[in-house]
Amino acid sequence: MSELLELATRVAGWAKDGEQVEAFVVHERETEVRAYEGEIESLSSAESQGIGVRVVVDGKQGYAYAGTLDEDALGETLTEARDNAAFAESDEFNGVAEPDGVSPSVLELFDERLALFSTDDKVALAIELERATRAADPRISGIESAEYIDTIYESAVATSTGIASVTRETGCYVSAYALAEENGETQTGFGFSLGRHPGELDVSAAAAEAAERATRLLGAVKPSTARLTVVLDPWVTAQLLSIIGHTLTGEAVLKGRSLFADRMGEEVAMSSITLLDNATNPDAFTASMVDGEGLATRATTLISDGVLQGFLHNSYSGRRSGTASTGSGVRGGFKGAPGVGAQALVLSPGTRTQTELISDIDDGFLVQEVTGLHSGVNPVSGDFSTGAEGLRIRNGEIAEPIREVTIASTLQRLLQDVQGIGNDLEWLPMSAAGVSLVVADVTMSGG
Repeated sequence: MSELLELATRVAGWAKDGEQVEAFVVHERETEVRAYEGEIESLSSAESQGIGVRVVVDGKQGYAYAGTLDEDALGETLTEARDNAAFAESDEFNGVAEPDGVSPSVLELFDERLALFSTDDKVALAIELERATRAADPRISGIESAEYIDTIYESAVATSTGIASVTRETGCYVSAYALAEENGETQTGFGFSLGRHPGELDVSAAAAEAAERATRLLGAVKPSTARLTVVLDPWVTAQLLSIIGHTLTGEAVLKGRSLFADRMGEEVAMSSITLLDNATNPDAFTASMVDGEGLATRATTLISDGVLQGFLHNSYSGRRSGTASTGSGVRGGFKGAPGVGAQALVLSPGTRTQTELISDIDDGFLVQEVTGLHSGVNPVSGDFSTGAEGLRIRNGEIAEPIREVTIASTLQRLLQDVQGIGNDLEWLPMSAAGVSLVVADVTMSGG
């Protein structure tokens, strides 16, 4: 038994009669290196640990946490959680998770090679990233940031109901933010590469992506308003799916904040759309064997061939909705009780490349970047409006770059107007994978 799990199990074992206790324990190490003009701009290493304790008595729930694992703090945190529960409102659906018989998938999410990677090697990666980004294109005038970041993470969850699980994960990435200049105009762009260990990082690809994103909009114009077909770049699709994922949680439905409420079994998207949340996929950077409540993660089909099949639940929303948890309990750390959310959303990809999809479009817009998307979406009505930039499509080919435009539609129409899905599935550092998506009849507001 790991040290963290032993500690969590011990705290959960202090539960009194008629009381449920959950202990969530975390230990994390992070390194960040920033390079500037061939030198180290900053180097930081941080280590944090803590415990969060949830207590449920007679439907009343209390939570408390401590940023230390000292023996005295364990008992004090449990006592504080009990005190908080005493002042809480009773809710018959409150309770910690209980074992559901689903065994966790065996995933290789921890790689010892990251733990053995020296600080000197981390510094060298950051410096090489900056050098490669500068050299990628003669129009690159500066590097706003070039950094290497890694994390070694371990957590344990134990409950008085019998749950005892451990998570160990490693992750690292390099990212560059480049400035490009031409004819007095400046544009910016980013690039990144991620992996479980540094050997999976591609510095050259990250540098090339940053340079390409920075230079592609040089000379961009503001177009006239039009209604046309858009192609969403994988990065944009992933952001959009993350928002859709929020509306597909049991919590959103229960709070009246989902446009999919009361639509189970209905056709909500084109038949080409199949959407899963699958944290058991080892390719996902957000993959995990267990969720925030210690239950096994699993593949949950949300939309199948365009038909709404289900919602994501943690133990609370599952009980309140008359169903079970889908292993979708999520945490932002040890300072709060688990919520519910998507962990690794993915659309079933198509068979055509982005270039092939574009070749069918007479008048369109390749959307490569959006701004203000999260604040520009109404999760109840589905209305959305967001700033966008990218490349115009004319007669099946890429044309001039455009910027300072707004694209608007509704999430409902967007899902119903999908005309094509690319084969360029890409896992990104967020809770959704990206893929090129062709959507008809979208309003582009320009000059």
